[in-house]
Amino acid sequence: MHTMQPLQPLHPFKVHVLLELHPFGLDISLTNTALALLLACLISSLLLALLLQRRQLIPDRWQLLGEMYFHFVRRLTVNNIHLHGERYVPVILTLFTLIAGSNLLGLLPGSFAPTTQIVVTGTLAVAVFLYTVYLRVRLHGWRCVLTFVPRGIPVFLMPLMIPVEIMSFLARPVSLAVRLFANMTAGHTVLGVIAFFGLLAPWYVQWVPLSLSVALLGVEVFIAAIQAYIFCVLSCVYIDDAIHPHS
Repeated sequence: MHTMQPLQPLHPFKVHVLLELHPFGLDISLTNTALALLLACLISSLLLALLLQRRQLIPDRWQLLGEMYFHFVRRLTVNNIHLHGERYVPVILTLFTLIAGSNLLGLLPGSFAPTTQIVVTGTLAVAVFLYTVYLRVRLHGWRCVLTFVPRGIPVFLMPLMIPVEIMSFLARPVSLAVRLFANMTAGHTVLGVIAFFGLLAPWYVQWVPLSLSVALLGVEVFIAAIQAYIFCVLSCVYIDDAIHPHS
């Protein structure tokens, strides 16, 4: 029974402790989630460094690929954060690279996708949310609370509308986290289930589910990039709303 555990379709979603660390009574053990995040950061940073290591006036194909990637994220940021988009390009570039790298890393055989863990997507979403709150307070002071008071509505409706505005604002990190987590988990689950049944099927029909797995793998590469794009677009929208509150 123990030998069949790695063949279970949901086995890649389990978190395992790889190295136990308990300094001063704190549990900071290294898990496969943390290791996958570190690998995603390292591989993504190393890949970008290799693409842009030889900066030439006339770029070669690798430098051109790196510049196209940078300008894609820059255009995404500037188009969604008006007037001050250039200032936030490093933030969105880091966020996009980390999420896309984590998503794609999980598609490698035997690897682990950090974004299939709600604690990872939740941490990223809360970080973006707290950053937008910081921008609101720093740029607008106490007047930032006026954004929860919709303009043009009757006074007697304010006790109803203000809680709705506050709840919709607090729901932003939840929607960011759940969207990324659910999409990545669903895709990996489908791939795992199809591959699992393909391995259990008779040898003369194994090519059907395994061929379908290869086709779905191509779709998952596209979804991994799209989910990183959506997360960063929404992050830009929230940052733009913090800079230019619609009040």
